[in-house]
Formats: sequence, structure tokens, C-alpha cells
Amino acid sequence: MRRYWTILAFIFIVLGISTLVPAPASKPCLLGYYAHCSLTPISTIICWILAGLCYWLGRRK
Repeated sequence: MRRYWTILAFIFIVLGISTLVPAPASKPCLLGYYAHCSLTPISTIICWILAGLCYWLGRRK
């Protein structure tokens, strides 16, 4: 079960990084450049918080 939480945390870290990647988009993100996600700083922080939560739950059990 501990491996499941570690894999899930890794997936959320990768998703958070992927929101920061510049890409063609219809409108700029909140940081001012055209990124993969138009809500880049918010979605990145949410993904990284979920990764930390998954890691913490995996270490706790």
C-alpha cells in the first residue's frame, strides 16, 4: 500500500511540472506567458499540495 501512495505522489509532481511547460494556447497564463495550463500557478500549487498529502499519507501508514 505504501508503494501506491509514492506512485501517486510522483504522478502529481509530474502533473504539476507539466502545467509549467510553455505551449501554444489561446490566452496567456497568470504568470504572463503561454503555458500548457492557463491557471498555471494555481494548478501547480494544487498538484504539489496533493503530492505532499499523498506522500504524507504513505509515510503515516
